[in-house]
Amino acid sequence: MDTNLLTAFIAVAKHKSFSMAADELHLTQPAISKRIALLEGQLANTLFDRIGKQIQLTEAGTTLLPKATNILTELDDTKRLIQNLSGNVCGSLDIATSHHIGLHHLPNILRHFASQYPKVKLDIQFMGSEDAYDAIRRSERELAIITLGEENKATISTQVIWSDPLSFVVGTKHPIKGKKTQLLELSKYPAILPGEETFTRQIVGDLFQKKNLALDVTMSTNYLETIKMMVAVGLGWSVLPKSMLDQQTRTLNIEEINLTRDLGVIYHSNRTLSNAAKAFLTLLKTPNSTKVTSIPKIFDDDN
Repeated sequence: MDTNLLTAFIAVAKHKSFSMAADELHLTQPAISKRIALLEGQLANTLFDRIGKQIQLTEAGTTLLPKATNILTELDDTKRLIQNLSGNVCGSLDIATSHHIGLHHLPNILRHFASQYPKVKLDIQFMGSEDAYDAIRRSERELAIITLGEENKATISTQVIWSDPLSFVVGTKHPIKGKKTQLLELSKYPAILPGEETFTRQIVGDLFQKKNLALDVTMSTNYLETIKMMVAVGLGWSVLPKSMLDQQTRTLNIEEINLTRDLGVIYHSNRTLSNAAKAFLTLLKTPNSTKVTSIPKIFDDDN
C-alpha cells in the first residue's frame, strides 16, 4: 500500500477538510482527492462521508485511522533507527515550540545547532504547549520545547531545561499604587491572561481558587507579547515571565507569593530519536556550549 495515500488519508481525517490537508502536504486539492479515491478503491470501501461541506469518517475510515497512523509511525521509526547507524547528524528535525520560548530561549541554541549541523533541516512549528503534547503523542513532531504541565502521560518523556519565574504586573498608571498589595485587592480589577487550557492560566486560576477569590478575566490571548502590550497601556493586570519585563510595566509583590513554571523538552518515549534530535537535546542541556563533538550515550537507541 502506497504510504502517500495513507499520509493523505490521515491529513484529511485530522483536518476534516480536503483543502486544509492539501495545504499541509503542499499539494493541490484535486491531488488529495485523487489519493483518497485510489485508497478507497484499493480497500473497496468509502472512507469519508461527504455531506455538503462536512467531511466525516465512515466506519471503515474510523477503523483504518489508527492502523494507518501506526504503519507510518513504525516506518519513520525504522528509518531513524537505520539512519542512526551511520552516526551522521543529518536529515530533518521536526520541532514544536511556543512563540515565547522561541523568542526568549531558543535563538542562541538554534544558532549553535545550525552552525554545527548544517546537514540538518530544521522544521520549527509554533504552537501552544497543550497542542505540542498532542503533536508529540501522535508522532507529528520529534521534539517539543514548551511550558511543562502536570499531565502524567506514560508515553511522553519530559526533561526540565529552564525555571521561568513569573511576576504579577500592571501598567505604570494602574490604579494600584503601591508595589505591595493583597490578592484580594488585585481580584477587584480586570485581568488579561492566556486561555483556560494553558498551564500558565491554570497556575493563576488555582491560586485564586485556593483563596476563594473571583478571577475577572476580561481579555484572553495566548501571545504573551500581546498581553504585555495590553498591560502596558492599562487594560488590566497579568502574570508574565520576569524575563519579559521592562520599564513599561510595574511588578507587584502579592502577599509574598512566588510563582514559577518549568520550561523543558518532551519527546515520545516509545519512538527512536534521530541523531539530530539527540544532538539538539545535548545543546538544550548545555546552552552555553559552542561546540558539541559527539552525541552522548545517555540516550538508549530505542528511546
